[in-house]
Amino acid sequence: MSVKQVQVTFDCAEPVRVGRFWCEMLGYVPPPPPEGCATWDDVSSEQGSWFACSDPTGVGPRLYFQRVPEGKVVKNRVHLDVRVGTGLVGEERLAALEAECARLVPLGAVRGQLLLADGENESCLNMQDVEGNEFCLD
Repeated sequence: MSVKQVQVTFDCAEPVRVGRFWCEMLGYVPPPPPEGCATWDDVSSEQGSWFACSDPTGVGPRLYFQRVPEGKVVKNRVHLDVRVGTGLVGEERLAALEAECARLVPLGAVRGQLLLADGENESCLNMQDVEGNEFCLD
């Protein structure tokens, strides 16, 4: 039997905030807000113990954000590569990475190290989301 779907789960302190960041970055959509709330802006911290979003095209995995009591301490063992430069090389690829970085920083992302192409790997840009979870613009 083959795997049909994958969900990626994030442990975080503020699931709604982190989830909305990823929705904005990826163009994902959230489910309707919990009962009793007209919008996700109305969700109180007590109700906001989770958030989920999915790719409206149905291609990408569902993302699930769950509140945990402990904070992030070390580097992620798993991270997402956000494929913004697929098929691009050299200056074109760097321009695509920089343009996406410029879009994400005002949303709360933090720029990390730019790793330049080395003959084996293409350039990528390390970043962090609004709670410090690492991801790469690739």
